Amino acid sequence: MGVADLPALNATLNATAAVLLSIGYVLIRKGRIETHRKVMLAAFTASVLFLISYLVYHANVGSKHFPGQGAVRTIYLTILLTHTVLAVLIVPLVLVTLSRALSARFDRHRAIARVTLPIWLYVSVTGVIVYWMLYRLY
Repeated sequence: MGVADLPALNATLNATAAVLLSIGYVLIRKGRIETHRKVMLAAFTASVLFLISYLVYHANVGSKHFPGQGAVRTIYLTILLTHTVLAVLIVPLVLVTLSRALSARFDRHRAIARVTLPIWLYVSVTGVIVYWMLYRLY
């Protein structure tokens, strides 16, 4: 696998995180706490691996410009902007959410997880969409 393959890996890691986050949500709603914990740690791992791969790719390749024009460009840039802003925000949110869970402060974990989960899901899903639009649409 070379640097050129990293965007596809990144999309796969984002999709994996999104699926794991969804499973984790269902598990906690069913009261399956230990399985929820394992699945959420796996989602965290997928997101950390994504971040490492993303940084390696962009350190070696730089930015890729979107070739589309017109409405599709506006849609892409809107998704990219919201994705990027929330991707920066999600890092501390995930770290605090995870820290509270691992330190058994479940009331505080639950409160912040209600904010963290939808943002983390959005960032993961829009990461896949950005990849598809940037590398597969044209």
